[in-house]
Formats: sequence, structure tokens, C-alpha cells
Amino acid sequence: MGWLWAIIVGLVLGLIAKAILPGKQKIPIWLTIVCGIVGSVLGNTVATWIGVNDTKGIDWTRHLLQLIGAIVVVAVGDAVWAAVRGNRSRT
Repeated sequence: MGWLWAIIVGLVLGLIAKAILPGKQKIPIWLTIVCGIVGSVLGNTVATWIGVNDTKGIDWTRHLLQLIGAIVVVAVGDAVWAAVRGNRSRT
């Protein structure tokens, strides 16, 4: 069941990250999910490093770090996707 939650969290964080980033990101939904998962793991790692990964109540700081991680990874993923695809637009 853990992998299902990872996909759901990756999807939600990836879509929020795409909504926050300016412009239109041309990465496919599967890559959005992967970037969201990687961003979540990155945010959890940073939260562990600074000691806020497990607090009483809702872990707002950890969730914010996960979102920031997702934004960074989606931005990088979009740039890499555009470079790999050659910035070709479909007509």
C-alpha cells in the first residue's frame, strides 16, 4: 500500500508544483508523478536533516519542504524533458 500512497502524493505534489511554476510545463503526467515523488523524498530528507520530520500534529514544515522539493524537481524535469525532446512542438 506504500507504493500507492507514493504515487498519489507524487501526483498531487507534481500537479501543485506545475500550477505554481510560471508558464506551461510540457512534461507528461507520468513524469509529473515521478518528479513529485522525488521532490517528496527530497523534502523528507531535508526535514530529517533539520530535525522537523516528525512533530506533534500536522507537519507543516515537512509538507512545505516536500512542495519546495517538488517545485525544484518539476522545474529541472521540465528543462531536461525539453532538452531531450528538442523543444519540438506538435502541430
